[in-house]
Formats: sequence, C-alpha cells, structure tokens
Amino acid sequence: MSIDPNARIELTAFDWVPDFARGFVRDLRPRWACEEIGLDYAEHLISAINRPADHFLFQPWGQVPVLNDNGIRLFESGAILLHLAEKDARLMPHDPQTRASTLAWLFAAYNSVEPMLFELGNIDIFSAGEEWAKLRRPSLIEFIQGRLGRLNDAMGDKPYLVGDFTVADIAMATVLREAVEAGLIAEQPRLQAYLDRCLARPAFQRALAAQLDAFSEDAGPPAA
Repeated sequence: MSIDPNARIELTAFDWVPDFARGFVRDLRPRWACEEIGLDYAEHLISAINRPADHFLFQPWGQVPVLNDNGIRLFESGAILLHLAEKDARLMPHDPQTRASTLAWLFAAYNSVEPMLFELGNIDIFSAGEEWAKLRRPSLIEFIQGRLGRLNDAMGDKPYLVGDFTVADIAMATVLREAVEAGLIAEQPRLQAYLDRCLARPAFQRALAAQLDAFSEDAGPPAA
C-alpha cells in the first residue's frame, strides 16, 4: 500500500529483527488489517536493540506494535486488531451472532492456540538443546496436536472461521503460521487449506512485504 506520512494512523514497529523473526513480528497483524480495508498508516520505526525510553510509556515491556490513532494509543496486537476492525464491517460484521462469533474466535486464537505455540517456539529456538526442553517437547507437541485437531474439526466446510473473512482470521492465521515449521499444520488438512487461503490474500502479501521492507541491515547489531 501507499504509506502516507501524514496519515492519522501511526504504527510503531522495529527497524530490525534477527532473520528467524522476520515476517513474524506482531506488527504484521495490524498491517494486514489496514491492508484489508484500505486504511493508510504511517510507520514509526524504532530500534529493537536500543529501544527509546519514551516507548515504554506506551508499551510497558517495550514490544511492538503500538498504534496511535489520532491520539488514541493502544498496545497488544489483539487490542489493536479489535480497534481497527471496528472501523469496517468487512473485518467486524454488524450481525449480532456473526459479530459474537468473530469476537470469540479472535480471543480463541490468542488464548486457546497461541500460548502453546509460543512455548514451542521458546523450546525450539531459545532453549534448544537444554535438557528441560527435550523433556517437555513431546507432551507439548501432543497437546498442540489435540488443540489443532479440534480446530480442524471446527472449521468444517467453511472457507473462514465464521464463513466470510473477518479480523478473527487475521488473528488465527498469524498464529497458525507459527506451527508450520514444526509440521503441525500439514497434519490437519482443513487447517492447511484454511491457512493457505488466508495467506494467499493480496492484503496479507502486501502487509508481509511492508514489514520486510521496513527492516534495515544497518539497524542491527554489529557483525561479529
């Protein structure tokens, strides 16, 4: 999309992250939402290595994203997605039951699916080789498979979680991407087809490209 430097919407993101995190930093989620509804936003890029002191005023843990919508500031990607979705019925339907289902699935993505995938990432990336991680991984994989199996069944024949694409699908698809490398999505045919469908959307492709374009090699740590 065309980024307007005078846009009312400003999204704080990192100007550099390690290779393994590229395309997975959570500012991807609001970028995708903006792309789906054609909402221009400006980037406010900060260092992930030396985070500005004033950033902690808006995000207590110094993470991204942070959204500034004409003076209204939000942190946490789920809250930001909900805020953006309220601007357009394409992301948050007006029908009471469809809206309720969208909200339920949005929270399910972040509360019932993402936590164990976050734990798996910790085991496989940050704690790889540690004895406790080796012991924990089999039971964690079994638990994740159970959760994803239930989700696979819940999809039924629907193209998206509530039928039409909504903000809940942005949440769920970005969460499920974290399980791809471990081979856990390929085990669930409906989930694989669902994720492929979501990631094929032009808005996702534009959002991913925008995040990757924001990274500068000059902003990272010095070469060893």
